[in-house]
Amino acid sequence: MKNTLPKTLFAMALTIALLAPSVRAANTIETEPLKLNLPLHTLKGTPEDLPAGPNIEPPSDKAPPPINVPKGVRNVAAGKSVTSSVPPFLGDLSQITDSKKEPLDDDATEFKKGVQWVQVDLGQSFAIHAVAMWHDHRYVQVMRDVILQVSDDPEFHSGVTTLYNNDVDNSAGLGVGTDREYFELEFGRVAVGKGVKARYVRGYTRGSSQSALNCWQEIEVYALPVK
Repeated sequence: MKNTLPKTLFAMALTIALLAPSVRAANTIETEPLKLNLPLHTLKGTPEDLPAGPNIEPPSDKAPPPINVPKGVRNVAAGKSVTSSVPPFLGDLSQITDSKKEPLDDDATEFKKGVQWVQVDLGQSFAIHAVAMWHDHRYVQVMRDVILQVSDDPEFHSGVTTLYNNDVDNSAGLGVGTDREYFELEFGRVAVGKGVKARYVRGYTRGSSQSALNCWQEIEVYALPVK
């Protein structure tokens, strides 16, 4: 009996050691830099009176470093249906997921002033790893109160996860954000999803440094099917 316990422990340890590599392999997810199909640079010149401050990133002609996402992610928002807080007065909601985001009037969808949102229905819940958004890079400007949220609730009353929020004074009424404002350029802005599971993606804005009106050009959602 004295040798039974040590032998049992040895067998258990050996089994764990043999299984460990396969467990690690199963939990390892291969990643790669997110590759975006970027539009052309804005056709308008840079205005002299650009806004500045501690909460605003200075403009740069260099693309920000790409985030890493699992291999196999795809833009699951392409061609999906879009709703909004108010109807657009210029453009069509379908343009927000049509994969066209050039600095042209034909690729822009504009809404009236105030806090407004657009919402993409992905059709089913996905594991979201990144959301890329372009508001209006026809002009070099700063969009105000950019807030990006995801949920499985189409009304966004429950299960809401905020992926991006640069509303530092809670003027949109959705909470104080910790992200910085940025200049609209061809690079857009990418929010990290970390695999959060959601069917609906909603983006808010409240005008820009150049206009009280709201504008969207494209939303891309890079995700994997939920297992």
